[in-house]
Amino acid sequence: MRSIVIAAALLAAWAAPVSRAAEPVRLRYRFQVGDRIDMDVAHRAVTETTMNGSTQTVETMTDSRKTWRVVAVDAAGRATLEHSVDDVVMTSRTSDKGEVRWASAGTDDPPPGYEGVRQSLGVTLSRMVIDPSGRILDRRELRPCHPSATGDLVVVPLPDEPVMAGVEWTIPQEVVVEAPGAGRKAVRTRLRYRLEDVHDGVATIRVDTTVLTPVDDPRLEARLLERIWDGTIKFDIEAGRVTSRKTGIDRRVVGFGGPQSSVRYKSTLEERVR
Repeated sequence: MRSIVIAAALLAAWAAPVSRAAEPVRLRYRFQVGDRIDMDVAHRAVTETTMNGSTQTVETMTDSRKTWRVVAVDAAGRATLEHSVDDVVMTSRTSDKGEVRWASAGTDDPPPGYEGVRQSLGVTLSRMVIDPSGRILDRRELRPCHPSATGDLVVVPLPDEPVMAGVEWTIPQEVVVEAPGAGRKAVRTRLRYRLEDVHDGVATIRVDTTVLTPVDDPRLEARLLERIWDGTIKFDIEAGRVTSRKTGIDRRVVGFGGPQSSVRYKSTLEERVR
């Protein structure tokens, strides 16, 4: 009888969830001067554009290594970080022109459209100052780069107070989109974060994006697709930094180039500390 009770207890322990945070945890960044964060990045995107009954598919694949260097930390814990991209492999396929591939580590010249990439490798692209909660206090773009290459999510905003699993916090954000013939528009969005669980000192955070500003022009809405995302972030509590993130989007916009036009954008982005 005693063995049955023990077996039942073991089975219950095995079946019970063990990842929920039993008590509030404080999420804070803990950078030190000289820290270097190397991240492997894999970005995949497929764009399907339909115009006048004809559909063209463009597939892009980018594998790169980003580096964040901590160059200063003040007494209040505010850290200055510099961002660079060290190497990249870029591949694109179109349904009518085939495949183009270029690796920065090789000796071949970049293909048309990639000429400026090599000059942007191994140099500081941006510099920003953040507080221990991940608020960006100052940011400077030192070289032009695509928004998806900035790597902002290495400093996901964190809640001010200790939180338990299930707690949510929101961050307002504004992005500017533009399209030929449609001008520019500032779009307010809201990032909603949720602490899903804490296991072995790693917090799992879910995030999704809500667009708050009405976007009535399909041309602008199509450009907005690349700027919104949902996903999962892993945060090492003791180390005080993001260790990985996985985000994605799969949406369609109709009418951006006439009543019979549509564009579908499907994308995934994975980053992981080396």
